Formats: sequence, C-alpha cells, structure tokens
Amino acid sequence: MAGIILAFPKMEDAKGIKNLLARNGFAAAAVCTTGAQAISHADHLGGGIVICSYKMPDMLYSELHECLPKGFEMLLMASRHILAECMDNGIVCLAMPVKVGDLVNTVDMMLRAQQKYRKQRREKQGERNEEESALIIKAKKILMDRNNMTEGEAHRYIQKCSMDSSTSMVEMAQMVLAMMK
Repeated sequence: MAGIILAFPKMEDAKGIKNLLARNGFAAAAVCTTGAQAISHADHLGGGIVICSYKMPDMLYSELHECLPKGFEMLLMASRHILAECMDNGIVCLAMPVKVGDLVNTVDMMLRAQQKYRKQRREKQGERNEEESALIIKAKKILMDRNNMTEGEAHRYIQKCSMDSSTSMVEMAQMVLAMMK
C-alpha cells in the first residue's frame, strides 16, 4: 500500500502540511519529526512519498533518501538556494514558501506516476519464459496426481500460496517441486 510520510523538524509544520493535503483529498500515513521515524514508517508501507524538509534533527534529506526502502520517492521542500544543490539526484523539489496548488499538483503527479509504475510492474510479472511456465505446469501436475486436484484447483493453490507468502508463482512452484520429491 502506498502512503505519504511527512518528515519535518517542527511538528506544527508537518501537521499544517498534513491538514493542507487532507483538505485536498490526500491522507498522510505518518507525521514525523526525525528521519529515523520516517524510515521506520516507510519500512511498514509498500511504497509512497516522503515529503520532507532539508534538515531534520538526526539527518539531512540526502541521508534519508539513501535509507528509504524501494518504492519510495522523496519530495523535498526547501529554500531556492538549497534546492540549487539538489538538482539531478532523483528527488522532486519544491521551493519554499510553497503554493498550495503546486504542492497538491506535485503530490498528485508523484502518486499517479507510482501507480502507473506498479501497474506496469504487475503486468510485466505476468510474462513468463518457457522454462518458468514449464516449472508451474510440472508443479500443477504433481499436485493433480498426488492430491487429486483439477488443473484449476492446482493453479489456484499455487497462486494462493504465492500470494500468502509474497513470492512469485514460479518460486512457489519450485517449492512445491522440492517438497514433493
């Protein structure tokens, strides 16, 4: 699940931005005053955006950016002279003082881009080569023979187990084959 994490050294600044986003249809998953708190919250989300200031009590934005788990983007809000240092590093920047429309449009654009990326990744995951397809078919045949399942039941079993364990169907088929030998 994607979420928005706000990380600002002053809690009142973070809450102000949280309220501004809420009034425009965006819910913040967490409000933090340190980079460590932001990282901790990010570890529990499946992706999203960290909106932060240049400097938190325990780290700079660049350190926070390096520590974020995969699937997170950063929106840095800072003065223009600080933003000049931040160009070409994969971080989206907004100059302070920020206009409400600019913030809302930027967050919306970032969330839409993440949705599009996740959708493309899911579609790409569906594409299997012949070897991977053969593994799944072999695992289904073993399940059908040993457990009296239909082809559909065996497929759903592998699919459900892969979803429950957060692995791909190919990895689950390999596990089935290893266990049934």
